[in-house]
Amino acid sequence: MCAAGRRWGRRQRALLWAFLLAAWEAAWGQLRYSVPEEMPKGSFVGDVAKDLGLQLPALRDRGIRVISEGSTQYFSLHGKTGHLVTAERIDREQLCESVQQCVLRCELIVEGEMKFYEIEVEITDINDNAPGFKESELERRMSEVTAPGSRFPLPDAHDPDSGRNSLQSYELSGDEHFSLAVQAGPGGDQRPELVLAKALDREEAAFHELVLRAMDGGDPARTGTARIRVTVVDANDNAPVFSQAEYTVRVPENVPEGSTLVTVTATDADEGLNGNLKYSWKKITEKGSNIFHLDSETGTITLLRNLDFEEGDSYELELQAQDGGGLFDTAKVAITITDINDNAPVISVRSALREISEDAPTGTVVALLHVQDRDSGANGKVRCSLDGDVPFRLQSSHGSYYSVVTARELDREQVSEYNVTVRAADGGSPSLQSSAVLALRVLDVNDNAPVFAEERYSARLAENNAAGALVLTVRATDADWGQNARVRYRLREGRVRGAPLSSYVSVQAETGALYALRSLDYEQVRELRLWVLAEDGGAPALSSNVSVLLQIVDENDNAPQVLYPPAAAAGSGSGSGGAWWSGVELAPRWSEAGALVAKVVAVDADAGQNAWLSYELAKATEPGLFRVGLHSGEVRTARSPLARDAARQSLVVVVKDHGRPALSATATLSVVLAESVAELLAELGSAADEAAAPAEPAGSLTRWLVLAVAAVSCLFLAFLLLLLALRVRRWRRQQLLPPASGALRGVPVSHFVGIDGVRAFLQSYSHDVSLTADSRKSQLRFSASGSCCDTLPARPLPDEPAPLLGDQDPAGAIPVDPSAPSECRLNTHTKLDMSEDLDYSSMARRHLRVSLLAAAERRWSCRRRRRSVLPPQAARSPGAGHSGSGTASSSSDRSSGERRRADLAAFQRLGPGGGRALLGALLLCVWWRAAAERVRYAIAEELGRGSLVGPLARDLGLSADELPARKLQVASAGKKQLKYFTVNEENGNLYVNERLDREEMCGSSAICSVSFEALVHNPLNVFHVEVAVEDVNDNSPTFSKAVLDLEIGELIPPGARFPLEMARDADAGSNSLLTYQLSSNPSFSLSMKEKPGGKKQPELVLERVLDREKQSSFELVLMAVDGGDPPRSGTVQIRVNVTDANDNAPVFSKSLYEARVAESLPVESLVLRVRATDADAGSNGRVSYSFGSIPDAIRALFAVDSETGEIRTTGPLDFEENSRYIFGLEAIDGGGLTDHCEVQIDITDENDNAPEITILSLSSPVPEDAPVGTVVAVLNVNDPDSGENGQVSCELSGEAPLSIVASPGGSYKVVTASALDREQASEHRVTVVARDRGRPALSASTELVLEVSDVNDNAPVFEEAAYSAYVWENNAAGALVLRVQARDADAGANGRVSYWLAGGSAGAAGAAPPVSVEARSGALYAQRSLDYEQCREFAVEVRAQDGGAPARSSTATVRVFVLDRNDNAPRVLWPAAPAASAAGEAPAAAAAFEVVPRSAEAGYLVAKVVAVDADAGRNAWLSYELVQASEPALFRVGLHSGEVRTARAVSERDAAKQRLVAVVKDHGQPALSATATLHVVLAESLQEALPELSERAAGAEAAAAAAELQFYLVLALALLSALLVLSVALAVLARLRRAGPPAVLRCLGAQRFSVAGAAFPADFCEGTLPYSYNLCVAAPARAVPEAAWPPPPPVPVLSAEELLGADSCDKPSPNSSALTAEPLADPDAIQVCVSGNDSFSPSGLDAASKVFARLRKLPLVRAGRAALGSARCCSAGRRLRAPLLTERSERKLGALQPRPLRTHSIARWLPDRIRGGRSARVLAVRSRATTRRKVRRRKPGELSRVLS
Repeated sequence: MCAAGRRWGRRQRALLWAFLLAAWEAAWGQLRYSVPEEMPKGSFVGDVAKDLGLQLPALRDRGIRVISEGSTQYFSLHGKTGHLVTAERIDREQLCESVQQCVLRCELIVEGEMKFYEIEVEITDINDNAPGFKESELERRMSEVTAPGSRFPLPDAHDPDSGRNSLQSYELSGDEHFSLAVQAGPGGDQRPELVLAKALDREEAAFHELVLRAMDGGDPARTGTARIRVTVVDANDNAPVFSQAEYTVRVPENVPEGSTLVTVTATDADEGLNGNLKYSWKKITEKGSNIFHLDSETGTITLLRNLDFEEGDSYELELQAQDGGGLFDTAKVAITITDINDNAPVISVRSALREISEDAPTGTVVALLHVQDRDSGANGKVRCSLDGDVPFRLQSSHGSYYSVVTARELDREQVSEYNVTVRAADGGSPSLQSSAVLALRVLDVNDNAPVFAEERYSARLAENNAAGALVLTVRATDADWGQNARVRYRLREGRVRGAPLSSYVSVQAETGALYALRSLDYEQVRELRLWVLAEDGGAPALSSNVSVLLQIVDENDNAPQVLYPPAAAAGSGSGSGGAWWSGVELAPRWSEAGALVAKVVAVDADAGQNAWLSYELAKATEPGLFRVGLHSGEVRTARSPLARDAARQSLVVVVKDHGRPALSATATLSVVLAESVAELLAELGSAADEAAAPAEPAGSLTRWLVLAVAAVSCLFLAFLLLLLALRVRRWRRQQLLPPASGALRGVPVSHFVGIDGVRAFLQSYSHDVSLTADSRKSQLRFSASGSCCDTLPARPLPDEPAPLLGDQDPAGAIPVDPSAPSECRLNTHTKLDMSEDLDYSSMARRHLRVSLLAAAERRWSCRRRRRSVLPPQAARSPGAGHSGSGTASSSSDRSSGERRRADLAAFQRLGPGGGRALLGALLLCVWWRAAAERVRYAIAEELGRGSLVGPLARDLGLSADELPARKLQVASAGKKQLKYFTVNEENGNLYVNERLDREEMCGSSAICSVSFEALVHNPLNVFHVEVAVEDVNDNSPTFSKAVLDLEIGELIPPGARFPLEMARDADAGSNSLLTYQLSSNPSFSLSMKEKPGGKKQPELVLERVLDREKQSSFELVLMAVDGGDPPRSGTVQIRVNVTDANDNAPVFSKSLYEARVAESLPVESLVLRVRATDADAGSNGRVSYSFGSIPDAIRALFAVDSETGEIRTTGPLDFEENSRYIFGLEAIDGGGLTDHCEVQIDITDENDNAPEITILSLSSPVPEDAPVGTVVAVLNVNDPDSGENGQVSCELSGEAPLSIVASPGGSYKVVTASALDREQASEHRVTVVARDRGRPALSASTELVLEVSDVNDNAPVFEEAAYSAYVWENNAAGALVLRVQARDADAGANGRVSYWLAGGSAGAAGAAPPVSVEARSGALYAQRSLDYEQCREFAVEVRAQDGGAPARSSTATVRVFVLDRNDNAPRVLWPAAPAASAAGEAPAAAAAFEVVPRSAEAGYLVAKVVAVDADAGRNAWLSYELVQASEPALFRVGLHSGEVRTARAVSERDAAKQRLVAVVKDHGQPALSATATLHVVLAESLQEALPELSERAAGAEAAAAAAELQFYLVLALALLSALLVLSVALAVLARLRRAGPPAVLRCLGAQRFSVAGAAFPADFCEGTLPYSYNLCVAAPARAVPEAAWPPPPPVPVLSAEELLGADSCDKPSPNSSALTAEPLADPDAIQVCVSGNDSFSPSGLDAASKVFARLRKLPLVRAGRAALGSARCCSAGRRLRAPLLTERSERKLGALQPRPLRTHSIARWLPDRIRGGRSARVLAVRSRATTRRKVRRRKPGELSRVLS
């Protein structure tokens, strides 16, 4: 079994090796070794057996051998060790001569397994070969005139080694005349070149010995040398040679002018003239020529003016030294200007806000600044700051821009404007600085509420103040601005004594003034507390309020009020003598002097001194018997009563206060002098009997009131019966006389008028009705027509103050042309008062026409009459009825209007052409006068001051005598014109005040003049003066430049033209005409070219070909000559530079430039400078440098200056990225020729990279029970630097139980050094610091945060072992009692504590505890409301348990104490509160009484109030206080005992019944109280007090019942009297309405009603009586309330056929409403009666209906509810009603109601109406009537005679 186990183990191992071998072969596939060359034979190469996993014993068995390529076997396998060893010495240069990596390959053959393995052996090079030259000695020949910089190729050295061991560099030594340049070949090989660094001089040295050394890079280095012998070939002459090819000078920019910068030196070995050197500029810019000066003899360069680094920081000058033989040498001078801090920073405000809102958020940009300092380096570094403590800060933006932003919130109320000073200082020494001020205004935001000037206001106001009195003024200020600071005041609503506060005081919204709105009474309101609200005008508005206390100051406005003796009430005795019982005092006759009789008790409602009372005896029956205490009011005997003194004494005591003025009251006291009570009662009984007699009339008042009510009732009932009887009588008369016919037949003519000719009066019956809007002036008028036959006279209103149309001017009436065709309509022009309401102005001239006539009758009637409308004044004048009386004013108006029309027609006759001609003539006159008043002068320029211009006064027509009075002076709108001229006040001549320069005044204008005004006063006149300034030849032609530079190429052909600058002459005219002349030169000539405008352009013409080698420049002079006399000229120098052709390419001084720089080189640092020269001149010789085809990475790091060839860094260099940079440069001249070179820059390493720490693995959290040495983190540290800079050491920083251990491969492990405890430290923070070995050392650090995971090893711990809590009783259920806190040092679930109750003494077993605990927070809450009286304390146990497994717990005891609150009011045990009895007796009656004898002294114990309080402590302390008593000074209550005692001795005047109310209070907060009511009877016994109480109650009830009965009797009498008076008034009003106004009223003024009566002959029914109504309704000017005459009730309406029918006058119409006495369907509707004859057409009825329908729709008619009433026709006592126009208006516009005219009154009224002039006051009436009967026509005069 063991053997089998071992065999199985071998198999397993074999399989494992096979698997590993297969994996090895798959992964690698071959073996690689590396050995250096020149190793001896048998040197170890590699352990092949081990690497292939071959066993040493099996090597020989398997037949393993090594086979190399080629015939030579370089390697073999050692059979014993299995090592691969060298079989031959290996020479790498022989095997791999030109190969960079030399690798020898061989195969390992395993013959037994038929396998092979490839083996590669790399042969590394060693420095075993030195560089060598083919020739050890070289010889070269050079002419002494060979130019420095010439290059001569040298043979290359060869080194067989490779890599660093190969050839690396060359060195040349032996002579300063030569230098070595190494060029890189196309394959990267180095090619040495011999460069002539210094000119050769055979005279100094005929040959030069040089040594060329080649070195490789091995260690140690090997070298090879070659000797070079240079032989100098002599020349016939020596060119000048500068001591330096390039002079470099660094000077500060503040070097003074004239300072020597540098002296160049050139030497020439020749002698004599050939050795005499001259220095000159070869290449210099125009700017440089103005700055630098070269001394041609000494070569000294000096300054012509100051330098400025900002204008140019460097200058490259090229100069030459030329000997006498024409040989020369050139040198460059590089002058570098160093910066001096001479420029202060410049601050430019690019953008700035002028205003900013104060609520702008922090960071708001208010200004954008650009700061620039023209200096460089530290001098140009600018630091910006803000001056002062301002809420702004500077924030750097991109580049040189800064932003000024808000640093904190702004507040306009603190600072409204900011002048922010931005200061910029540079880094120079001394530092320069500049500043800029930003003005910023802060805009207001409504962020401040108004603030009152005082926290609270108080004022004192005397009572009885006047309404509107100023109380005080509150003032609030708002820190905001504008509308936001506009404060308005108002009162906060409140109530005072049930009334709104605003009814007491008001505040003025703008000023804050408080005014009293009513008179205040100190006795009602002693103070007013109100709140005034101040609100600003912002949006949203802010407000604040202030408390105002208004104290009312008492005034003496209340007289004293006498409480005792009480005043006797009227009627209170009712015959029982009650008046004598009040105020009766008994004074024994045996009283001594000073005995107290009574005490007058009075109070005053005022306060202070106004309430101080004094008493004095004003009247007494026996003055010397009594006296009154001045301040006590006690009435005492002044002496002993005598027998002769009357038994009844009446005393009048005056009580006065001490107010100003003093007020007083009187008290009447009756004193009875008696020896005993029986005598007193007898005396009082007699007095009562005497007082009962005069009281009997007052007692019979009730009987008289009953009688009066009965009498008025009887009168009212009798009046009602009378009215009922009259109504029945009228009804019976209507039944006895029914209407049988509408015709008036059989009525004698005498019943109408009494004369037979009255029918002529009825020939026309036409009404024109005018309705106006004025309710007080509305009238119904009828015009006085030509017939003078008014049948409806109208009387004006009694109170009519003006005509119907108002007080208008008579001219306001518009006359009617009598010649116009007359129509039956009313032309009335109504004028309205436009100041009134014009809602109905559109109806002001609405014209209504109602016609019921046939067309023929209407035309016939219109021909009969002419309408005349007169103004009111004309109508009232005598003769106003005639047509000519109203035309005077109209004719005058017509004449004035005709004159105006004539003037207008005359102007219009001119026509359009005539108007234009007139206007043109007017303008011509004005222009001619203006031209005539202009004065002109002409003078030459450049006249001196005081030169005469002209005699201005004489030219203006002013004499010398007039000058002082006329005050001649010059004036102009511009001050510029006034400075040139002045006027002499003595002679009036115009002089030059200032030298005139035409070119300055008018510039290039051809005409130059100065205009101004000459003022002449007394009278004032203005003349225009114009002075022309003529030109003189005072300016020479000038050129803009002193020298004109031209560049002409040497290849330009002859005939070419070059424009030259034109000269400028400021003169004008012929003085400015120019001609040009050119100095003589065979190569150039001058030509003129004509330009548009007549000017000549000079041109330079090339006459022959130029040759720069012969002459490089020409100097010419161009002269310009003007045309003045004498002529003036100006010259300009022309410098012609001949430019060279591009025939030379630039050449670099080296083909390869090398430099070595550190990687820490700053950006823009100079690396090296390349130099290429070009023999050409000008732009062809100007070389610019640029990169060739190079990678972008190199372009990002380096930049070449195209002018200087300086290569500078543009980015940071990094040795770790690349240690060497090789790139090509290109030099190109202005003609496009180029040359190339290579630049190699080597980077040297510096310690610029800190170590990098990478956390490969971190185990966090770690259990706190982890063993020591546990790996918690694995780190990798790397430093990209090389050498010592990349060697790193690590350490831990910080206190933690950790340590760091290094591992192979740059890794480190962090392990635990000691045991962990999470409760002490839940996490560990350590810093891993990695530090390299560079100089200086760099370090890096990273923080490791190691969290320690928790283990449940700690139980919860309470903060306290026992808790105490205090809870007020009556707490809310669920109120927080206490919060317990237990802490567990563990974390997570192990530290999560939960709470529950474990037990306690909270109550009985099984009862729910009064508290509960919240499991999470440990808060104990009350389960129910606690009561201190039931439970004062209890304890519970709270258990805290964590959430670990297994769980740990602990307990704590909580003791809860219940605190008492004042929740129980005191309970009065005695006296017990009375309960209402079932029998209905009052509680007061059921209450117990305490009896106090009247003989009790002060301190007598009356009773004791007993009370208890269920609370404890201070809440149960009780105090007693007497709050109400019938006699406050009689009793007192013990504060703590509750004993009620007498405060003084009981007196006889004290009431028998006393009621005391005591308040029992505890001392809680708030205090609770209870009241106890105690009734005390002052009597010797209870039986003595009860009769007195019952008697007084019965008397009071009887008096109250009698007063109530009298009140109701008076009320009934008043109501019955009012009903009676109202009924009588209504009856009288109705009677007057039916009967019409009496004659007295008609005499007083006009009536508003048309009183019309019509009497018709018996045969009148044979024809028709047509009616025509013309109605004009005016718009309401104003609505004035006025009672209208009561309209009659609806009456039956008879048609015209029934009334005036010709055939059947005795039969009513079927549609008549008179038979059935039906009322009108619509009383307000328009009722129309028409006749039934053939002359009336239905179309006329339809037209009338449409007119009335439109009338009803009018707004005015709807508002007034106008309607047509009834016209009454009376016959034989029967009253028939025909329609007539009425008008009723809800706007009280007036009422029109017709009334029948009695038959005998027409004879009396008609003459009055004809004779009177009142009919002329008609507004607009025109009557038209016609009859179809043949009626005899009479003239007006004849009719008057008949009627008279």
